[in-house]
Amino acid sequence: MSGSAHSTVLSGAKVVLPTGIVTGGRVIVDGERVAGSAREDSRLVDLTGHWIVPGFVDMHNHGGGGASFTSGTAEEVLQGVRTHREHGTTTVIASTVTGDLDELARRAGLLAELTQQGEIAGIHFEGPFINPCRKGAHKEDLLRDPDPAEVRKLIDASHGAARMFTLATELPGGLDSVRLLAEHGVIAAIGHTDSTYEQTRQAIDAGATVATHLYNAMPGLEHRSPGPIAALLEDERVTVELINDGTHLHPAMLELAFHHAGAHRVALITDAMDAAGFGDGTYHLGPLEVEVKEGVARLVEGGSIAGSTLTLDTAFKRSVTVDQLPVESVVQAISANPAKLLGLYDEVGSLEAGKYADLVVLDAEFEVKGVMRRGEWVVSPLS
Repeated sequence: MSGSAHSTVLSGAKVVLPTGIVTGGRVIVDGERVAGSAREDSRLVDLTGHWIVPGFVDMHNHGGGGASFTSGTAEEVLQGVRTHREHGTTTVIASTVTGDLDELARRAGLLAELTQQGEIAGIHFEGPFINPCRKGAHKEDLLRDPDPAEVRKLIDASHGAARMFTLATELPGGLDSVRLLAEHGVIAAIGHTDSTYEQTRQAIDAGATVATHLYNAMPGLEHRSPGPIAALLEDERVTVELINDGTHLHPAMLELAFHHAGAHRVALITDAMDAAGFGDGTYHLGPLEVEVKEGVARLVEGGSIAGSTLTLDTAFKRSVTVDQLPVESVVQAISANPAKLLGLYDEVGSLEAGKYADLVVLDAEFEVKGVMRRGEWVVSPLS
């Protein structure tokens, strides 16, 4: 059910604000925005027994609802966006996968138009500048060393919509590419990497600020060779992405990241592909065939995990109920932190007057009962 919420007071819920949880709180929506005071003609919606949290912000997402951000038409991309909105993700970055450079530039043009229309919040290029030995679900013969000129080509093709590049920064040209990205205000993320501890520190010093799906597609922690994980966890300049779907990470590794980095340096992501919110079957991730069985996506050839079928509402519920993380910490990791990283926190990422009225209504079991984006119900709690 969709409908406009011109002036609405959502009352009675536990409201998660940057300052903490307000029991029996209220959120006032006026037009597209959260308001500081209610008008006399405001509609009252009683949400006693529920939670109201900021809309989720997914900075790493390849598609959903049977549609691909990496290869679909504009309408197919919107289909994927709608699927994730229904699960609480009101702000999404469209992630690509490794492909021919000219094709990636063309894809950037389409995604840039959708960014300008406000449907997505920008583009994340995952590949082709990654390490073949940590390629995961990326086609090896299309991989290449980072080249600042080629990185610049993709930035230019994005017409201001490029938000993040995932790079194996230990490869030739890696550090220069990180510096270029930093100069252009684009996030340099370390991922699909075989980097050492020392090389990772060099990349952070050069301007890298994100760990792409920490733990996955990188060397593990070793007692004499700590590798990238230790360097990424210990540095206050780095935010670490985590895929909390019960498949990509053991709960102990999630807890390690929250404990060591702190909730202020974690971003919960989906790394979703077409099957998210859609079901088992055969799909494609870029040029590679993927089979989804019991919700787990793996390459048909080789069996590597190929993204996820996760939606952020599931990650939220799992983080609170299975991992026993405080609700405030999960909200920080799923909304505020990615919004800040992406430079969007003045508009989204928290429930504060003046920001977009992007919010999620959850019941006592943390199931989605309502989703509002820019003041309009995507999923109505009244239906």
